[in-house]
Amino acid sequence: MAKVIFEEERCKGCGLCEMACPKGIIRLATDKINAKGYHSAMVTEPEKCIGCAFCANMCPDSVITVER
Repeated sequence: MAKVIFEEERCKGCGLCEMACPKGIIRLATDKINAKGYHSAMVTEPEKCIGCAFCANMCPDSVITVER
C-alpha cells in the first residue's frame, strides 16, 4: 500500500494536489491551520491510494512525498 506524506507546515493549501488525485482522496484540512495560516492538504482515505504520485508531481512547493 502506498503512503502519502505532506510537510504540513510548508503547504500553502493551493489545492492542486486535490485536483490531480485520480481517486479524489486528497482534501484541504478545514479543521486545522498550519503556522503560515493555511489549511494544509491531507489524505482522507489512505487505503485507497494507488501510489501514482500525481499529487507530488503537481505540488509547486514539493511538500508531498509518496512512498510505495
